[in-house]
Amino acid sequence: MGKGSFKYAWVLDKLKAERERGITIDISLWKFETAKYYVTIIDAPGHRDFIKNMI
Repeated sequence: MGKGSFKYAWVLDKLKAERERGITIDISLWKFETAKYYVTIIDAPGHRDFIKNMI
C-alpha cells in the first residue's frame, strides 16, 4: 500500500493478489445511498495486463 494512487482503492480490492501487488486486477463496485443521492463507486483495472477484465 505504498502507492498514493492505491490509497483508497484497496477498500474495493478483494483478491489476495490485488492487495499484495497494490493493483486492481478485476473490476469491483460498491453501491450506497444517502438521503439525497444514489452512489456507485467503480474500481477498474488500469494496468494494461488486466484491461480485458474491465471490458
